[in-house]
Amino acid sequence: MAKNYGKSYMLPYSFAIKNIAKIIDNLSKTYPGALTTSLNSKNPLQLLIATILAAQSTDKLVNKVTPALFEKYKNVKDFAEADLEELQEDIRSTGFYRNKSVAIINCCRDIIEKFKGKVPDSIDDLVKLHGVGRKTANVVLANAFNKEGIIVDTHMLRIANLIGLTINKDATKVEFDLQKIIPKGKWTDFSHKIVEHGRTICIARRPKCDICPINEFCRYYKDNLES
Repeated sequence: MAKNYGKSYMLPYSFAIKNIAKIIDNLSKTYPGALTTSLNSKNPLQLLIATILAAQSTDKLVNKVTPALFEKYKNVKDFAEADLEELQEDIRSTGFYRNKSVAIINCCRDIIEKFKGKVPDSIDDLVKLHGVGRKTANVVLANAFNKEGIIVDTHMLRIANLIGLTINKDATKVEFDLQKIIPKGKWTDFSHKIVEHGRTICIARRPKCDICPINEFCRYYKDNLES
């Protein structure tokens, strides 16, 4: 086991940055099926609600809740006019249900009042919605509107630091760092590949570095595990 997991550095790892094309290629070959979010939805509003619910929860758990939720609340007006306590019970199993229910209701009211009832398709407008940060906005842009976005979830935040693509711990700063490194046409795809990588190989507590497809470019591997 490595002794310096999570070690801090003063500068990004130039070797990884210089080889970003190879990193992207290796991840694409390893995870050809990681093409979209694992959150189930049929339209931008459903994806927005599902992404809000996924905060500090899992996509698998959210996907168990949303079929009945979207059958009950069919449009933005239904969510905006939802009874708070009833909605809390509807989403209770996703965790933090009190905060999430308030966020969903106020978010949908914002959509009606500010955007004529339609989920906006720009990040500047999406982040104006109650309870929507850049991560949620990028999920919606990338998967509902087919626009490029770098999605900085817990996997991306951790793995981008381990590889050496950033030294920042703030999600917004990491997003902007990666925008300078990743070709724009690869932002969304890279995000999905990193999520799958974090779930299957670069696991937080037990990374399988010996079988990692990008270990030769990874600062963590080079500094701690390579013999």
